[in-house]
Amino acid sequence: MLSNYLPILIFLVIAAGLAVVLLVLGTGIGHYFTRSRGDRAKLSPYECGFEAFEDSRMKFDVRYYLVAILFIVFDLEIAFLFPWAVALNKIGLAGLLAMGIFLGILVVGFIYEWKKGAFEWD
Repeated sequence: MLSNYLPILIFLVIAAGLAVVLLVLGTGIGHYFTRSRGDRAKLSPYECGFEAFEDSRMKFDVRYYLVAILFIVFDLEIAFLFPWAVALNKIGLAGLLAMGIFLGILVVGFIYEWKKGAFEWD
């Protein structure tokens, strides 16, 4: 019975060992092997595309959220193309027309957002 679980145990030991080695190399002695030490800008924390503030409740521009939401919406809509492409032989002309309508609506929405200036970051 124990011999059935031996490969799993070996895998877990190797995985844990590799994780420890990579953590040590990344945080401990890894900086001794790099050419550059990094300047202040490179070592500063980076969040949301601008410098961090002292107060975490400070208001900032809502356009960041708008661009993020638009990216998620368009990315999810494009994700529908993969199952369609796999099943294209089975769904035939009806599937092609349905995807054409879907992509048409997607393009109209994209052009609308572009004309409204939602993708501008000025």
